Formats: sequence, structure tokens, C-alpha cells
Amino acid sequence: QVELVESGGELVQAGGSLRLSCAASGLTFSSYAMGWFRQAPGKEREFVARISRNSKTYYADSVKGRFTISRDSAKNTVYLQMNSLKPEDTAVYYCAADLGGIATTASGYEYWGQGTQVTVSS
Repeated sequence: QVELVESGGELVQAGGSLRLSCAASGLTFSSYAMGWFRQAPGKEREFVARISRNSKTYYADSVKGRFTISRDSAKNTVYLQMNSLKPEDTAVYYCAADLGGIATTASGYEYWGQGTQVTVSS
């Protein structure tokens, strides 16, 4: 049974930092590209960052230069380091796993976590 469990979300002031973690189990972690998405109230889920099986990274323009995605295969965990946080970063953050390694949209990811809430106060 595949399980993705996010953690690390909390309330933080604008300009602050957070590190989100996503622990994966029940899958061969090294075979999957991993992504982070977010969904704010009343908005559609949007892409944040992605890391390929060989650790190539991709970012949404809105977070480029502020967020860093990384993975630790020894711990089956993917991270999202978020710096210089803004109120508009407030959302539920989800991690997802893509076996094919070529997903460009949320629908291409096979597995999803339950999400962790990030709230950035102004």
C-alpha cells in the first residue's frame, strides 16, 4: 500500500521559512519523480516544484529562487525548503509521486498525500 505523508506545515510570518517533508512508503522511491502542489481556498490545485528520478528540478515561476525541492533516497523522503514566504503562499501543500517520470500536470501523478497546511501571515 503506497502512502505519502506530508509534514512541516504551520503558521509563519511573511519573510519566514519552512521546510516541508513528504515521507513515502510502499513504493520504490527511486523509480518515481516527485512533485509538490498547493491549493489555496477557492483556487485550483497548482504546480509548485518537481524533482526527477535523477534529481533534476523544476519550479513554478511564482516560487523560483525562493523554494528548493530535494530528495533523500536513503530516507524515502522529498523536501520543500520554502524561504522568503509571502501571504500568497498560503495553501494546503501536497506531495505526489509520478512513476512515468514525465507528468506535466497533476493528473499525471499516481499517488498523493493528504496535504499539510501552510499559512503565511502579513
